[in-house]
Amino acid sequence: MGAAGRALKGRSEKMEVSPSHFVLKTPMEGPWPANMKVCVLANGCFWGSEKGFWRLPGGGVHSTAVGYAAGQTANPTYEECCSGRTGATEAVQVVYDPEKISTVDLLRWFWESHDPTQGDRQGNDRGTQYRDSQYRSALIYFDSEQEQLMRASKDAYEKALKAAGKGEGSGITTEIVAASDFQGSLAPFYYAEDYHQQYLAKPGARPYCSAQPQQVPLPPFEDWAPKALEHHAPKLPEEFWRQHAPKPHCVIRSPHEPIKF
Repeated sequence: MGAAGRALKGRSEKMEVSPSHFVLKTPMEGPWPANMKVCVLANGCFWGSEKGFWRLPGGGVHSTAVGYAAGQTANPTYEECCSGRTGATEAVQVVYDPEKISTVDLLRWFWESHDPTQGDRQGNDRGTQYRDSQYRSALIYFDSEQEQLMRASKDAYEKALKAAGKGEGSGITTEIVAASDFQGSLAPFYYAEDYHQQYLAKPGARPYCSAQPQQVPLPPFEDWAPKALEHHAPKLPEEFWRQHAPKPHCVIRSPHEPIKF
């Protein structure tokens, strides 16, 4: 059961965050340069998820932020999300230059950095009910090409997991929704509190990440690329993935700066 019928009201005041990214030193909020794209990805506790994305090499990731996505409460707080009455999931907003990093690169990191079959939890982080859980796996698309790539990569990764005998559940539970589904007083993504932003890079941070990478690679893009979207071919080479593909606790053990590759 979703939270819509019993959702907390929320508020019109947005969360205040620092003006610049703690690691990348780029703006935390838009407006973004015209050549940038945005997508929102949710794959468990957002502390580790965000670090994985901001560390991707090549200068293609312009900015990242953590927040609450795909919910029914405007500008929720962390405590409200934990109540199961917002419908929101912990997520990462990634602002990126598609000339330097492909949507497919982001999706590969997304799929490989968690177990997308676990429903309302990720490792030790457990939510309430599936549609209310702040730890559920989700993707939010902002244009039709992102949607096609998300759905096609989901099908490809589900087959790869099954072939490898990996994944705790029987199939991928990742929810894929349109940003345009959230209208009126609701937005697809709300910034989390400032102390959550780039949390793992800040002094005194608790080194925690319960993500469950299955160490199963996303199949080659040419095997599942949607028709007429071949131009979205990945920009990160296979050698990068051989060296840096997600492994359990990798974001805790790694430096905070973007990977030099």
